Amino acid sequence: MLINYMGEKMKIDWELPEIRAGWKGKIDTFIGPGATSAEKNIQLYPPILSILILIITAWQLDFGWTPGQYIVGSILMGDMVGGIITNSTSAAKRWFFREGEGFREVMSFIAIHILQIALASYFFLGFDLVWIALVYAYLMLACSLTLSAPLYLQRPLAGLLYAISLVLALYVWEIPAHLEWFLPMLFFKLLICHVLREEPYRPVTNTE
Repeated sequence: MLINYMGEKMKIDWELPEIRAGWKGKIDTFIGPGATSAEKNIQLYPPILSILILIITAWQLDFGWTPGQYIVGSILMGDMVGGIITNSTSAAKRWFFREGEGFREVMSFIAIHILQIALASYFFLGFDLVWIALVYAYLMLACSLTLSAPLYLQRPLAGLLYAISLVLALYVWEIPAHLEWFLPMLFFKLLICHVLREEPYRPVTNTE
């Protein structure tokens, strides 16, 4: 389906390209097959840059982090920035919302992020189990409520639930020192970028 938006011609294309063989196929199942060069570049360089900025900032401002905190902080930052970008691309939307993918598959992806929540708590909050439980429970509740709503209401509902998550992260739940960005970015990555279905806009010219 061809569309013209603000003078730019694009197409909505749900047809999935074949997954490539070998290690390239692994990448395809992670970022979505048929990603353009621009989509690949925007997923690669900003996460690397964000990690470097975090490390330099932590060093210059003397966060007092242990080597483990540097490693985990870097992993979380890279994954948050990379995940926000990757889950927002049209290539990923086409892949994650392909035929056969539904509530169970999306929520399974959300569920594994308890590992990141636990890592953040272990290294920056002394492994606060109550914090882990509260954050994880709201994450699963918000995402499941959004997915269960009629499609035309999912975006405004996700926006509302995300706004609530910001209030909880900033004023209710304990904030991990120097990791103030973690929960807002985690909820944005999953509730706004991953859960919401969008039409896969693709360039008319073949850049895939």
